[in-house]
Amino acid sequence: MNKLSAQDRAKIVHLLCEGMSIRAVTRLTGASKTTVTKLVCDMGAAAGWYQDRVFQGLACNRLQIDEIWGFVGAKQKNVPSMKRIQPGAGDVWLWIATDAQTKLVPCWHVGRRDGNAAMEFIGDLASRLTNRPQITTDGLKVYLDAVDTAFGGEVDYAQLVKLYGPSLEGEHRYSPAECTGAIKTPVQGNPDMAHVSTSYAERNNLNVRMHSRRMTRLTNAFSKKVENHARAMATHFFYYNFVRIHKTLKVTPAMAAGVTDRLWEVSDLVAVLEAWEKTAA
Repeated sequence: MNKLSAQDRAKIVHLLCEGMSIRAVTRLTGASKTTVTKLVCDMGAAAGWYQDRVFQGLACNRLQIDEIWGFVGAKQKNVPSMKRIQPGAGDVWLWIATDAQTKLVPCWHVGRRDGNAAMEFIGDLASRLTNRPQITTDGLKVYLDAVDTAFGGEVDYAQLVKLYGPSLEGEHRYSPAECTGAIKTPVQGNPDMAHVSTSYAERNNLNVRMHSRRMTRLTNAFSKKVENHARAMATHFFYYNFVRIHKTLKVTPAMAAGVTDRLWEVSDLVAVLEAWEKTAA
């Protein structure tokens, strides 16, 4: 069976991580859709495997948490009319934790927007930290029990709820409504209210929209399987954390957080993939 070279794999991964769709990648590289899709799955598994191991014992002082909407197969309202309903079809949310200082994303979660997903996500985050962090979330109620259970009170936690004007209609309907104010509410511990913000988290949402084609709004490049969606997100954050230089920090988030001491290339991601393949063989 023919196998892509490491150089070809790196080229495909780079194109995908810069926001190109699978079909566009096949047209540019000549690789088949099946080959590119398999690489997405394998690279995502390797990305999750590696980051799960190295993102341990972290000291993230100010974490901003948010969730971003996506869908698999069809939007939730259209799932009943699907010809073949895939497991996990419908609305899927990506939960993201962003360190406000290093911009590292130490963990993420793909799932529903409910209490079970919040518990799993926040529990995973707490297990990776060695310090008492300050956390800011939006006003989603499921965060309250999740943060309290995961950190057992050893956290400085506040919620920020933004207030918006009336929804826009007509040609401006897809533009965000105007933010008219924000309410900051301390929930646990003694959070520094000057640092209660979700700005970096919301900027990271834009990173996801711009660098992962399946999360770009108003396109047909959505995920068809929830497993592929989760692995594509793992690859995105692998690239974001280790390869993409942050314009303000002048280094990658992983370098700023002390997880690595050098700038990675996409070829290094492929090297991790090859190491994962040996363990999975």
